[in-house]
Amino acid sequence: MEIKPTPERTPVFNPEDPIFWDPADLEGELRRVFEICHGCRMCVGYCPSFPFMFNRIDDNHELHGQAHSAITLNTQDFETVTDLCFQCKLCYVKCPYTPDDPNSDWLVDLPRLLWREKVVRTRRNGGTTLQEKALGEPGVLGVLSAGVMAPIANFVTAQSLVRRAMDKVAGIAPEFLLPTYATTTFPTWFKRHERGARRDAPHGEVAIFSTCLVDFNRPRTGELAVAVLEHAGFRPTLPTQTCCGMPNMDTGDLDRVLEKARFNVSHLAAEVRAGRDIVAPGPSCSMTLKKEYPELLGTPDAALVAAHTFDLMEYLWKLWREGKMPRTFAHELGSVAYHAPCHLRAQKIAHPSRSLLEKVPGTEVTVIEQCSVVDGTWGMKSQYYDLGVKYSRKLVRAVDNAEARFVASDCPLASQRIMKENRVAVRHPIELLAYAYGLTTFEGGP
Repeated sequence: MEIKPTPERTPVFNPEDPIFWDPADLEGELRRVFEICHGCRMCVGYCPSFPFMFNRIDDNHELHGQAHSAITLNTQDFETVTDLCFQCKLCYVKCPYTPDDPNSDWLVDLPRLLWREKVVRTRRNGGTTLQEKALGEPGVLGVLSAGVMAPIANFVTAQSLVRRAMDKVAGIAPEFLLPTYATTTFPTWFKRHERGARRDAPHGEVAIFSTCLVDFNRPRTGELAVAVLEHAGFRPTLPTQTCCGMPNMDTGDLDRVLEKARFNVSHLAAEVRAGRDIVAPGPSCSMTLKKEYPELLGTPDAALVAAHTFDLMEYLWKLWREGKMPRTFAHELGSVAYHAPCHLRAQKIAHPSRSLLEKVPGTEVTVIEQCSVVDGTWGMKSQYYDLGVKYSRKLVRAVDNAEARFVASDCPLASQRIMKENRVAVRHPIELLAYAYGLTTFEGGP
């Protein structure tokens, strides 16, 4: 049976469409796209999904004399390909057959197709697993563990016995370097700061979608984002918000994704209507607001939010090009090894962090385009931890080879991987920019 590469209809990724849930349509689309991938093989080194897919098709042919085709794959094969995908989106970025390519009518979007398979399977199986529930709510964990509970939470999770228990109960790899919790959360800091902040804002106001990891684990990133924006003549605001829902997308928990998306859009749309753009200091969250919310909700407000959302450094680079960023710096940065996160590359906005940091005199940026293989929560899972280490070796080697004064990444979870494997401090680019402006110092030096 021949599998035609061109779809009979536009692939369906809207859960409101009954075809989304049709198992026959889903299976046919999986076979069609896998057949295209098997013939292309350009993405074989990106993640474990592709080698598994190709080997299964090839083995079925070699061992059983079956057709050299995705027609030989079964339901378990489809599920394994999905589970081995960590949704880095790089295959979509590199694929020549996506809806973004005007020269192809094959409409390949493998990450979203595998997400559809995961959502359909999750509903068929009656919901998410305990592991997926634990990893899908970083905001809830942050509320429970940050602030006054942070010293206790950090002490407890640093104990090997506790980590082994987390492995047994929730499947969180004991080897993964978990982010620590902050004693003062970013929202708490922001409320105190706002009381004494300067009122003048010649360039207007901008809303910060601060992200769970900034709120509860890395508030300094948010604090310095505020400092740089104020230095540029803006007044930041912190609208009501919750987790973007990306971890729930990874686990196939559609109901929680939609709940969070609707909540955030209702509040962020009001910010946009008040004349404010939205900036997010985490590429997974900015990608979710820009790319996923319009697809998931399909509402004018979701489209409005997406059109006015920027990754933090993307926004600052835009301001630089508009002449709204200060041109005077207090410190040189020297050599910077900059990890370009996958979810930033998936937004197809080039490398705004590099572009802006290179405006600092005496600064040379080496861009490292290699995946950290954490991508939300996949790399934290016990069953995939070793695979994650294996596939992140290119990144680890590139950081070592750079021998840079600073190592930077916009992605806080990629930073955890680099800190663990390379044993170096990893800073958000906003930290380096704030240092260059003389707005902060680094304890113990650079």
